[in-house]
Amino acid sequence: MLAETICSAVSAAGLGIAAITAYRKRYLAATRIAAYALVPLGLVMTGAIDWLASSAFSLTAWIGFGVLGVAWLLFSSTRTIERRRAGKRETTGGEGRAAVAPAAAAPPLGAGRRGASAQAQQQAKAGKPAEDDFSDIEAILKKHGI
Repeated sequence: MLAETICSAVSAAGLGIAAITAYRKRYLAATRIAAYALVPLGLVMTGAIDWLASSAFSLTAWIGFGVLGVAWLLFSSTRTIERRRAGKRETTGGEGRAAVAPAAAAPPLGAGRRGASAQAQQQAKAGKPAEDDFSDIEAILKKHGI
């Protein structure tokens, strides 16, 4: 009896928090909170807490399974919407791009030139001219008729 009361109170508190979140126009988060809040209520209604006390065939248990199904549906739909929004942000460049440290934005001055000259020196030692860098790329393009 105490477990049912606690689960019901937790569900009521969670639904209250979901209502406040929805009032603040954060509907996706409110739906997710409501889904989590319905889980304890569904567990109480299914009789999972005292399953062995012959509640497997009660109408309340099957309604509880329905409540769990609704909670799962709400949770999965919010995840799907969240993934779609994240996909749109990635393809359009997104307004909320990830923050990058200023030092990581550009290499130190002269680092690229030193690396390129080191490659040219290694190729000169190997007896290859610098223009052979793209020979493999040209071969691939010719293979595909480009």
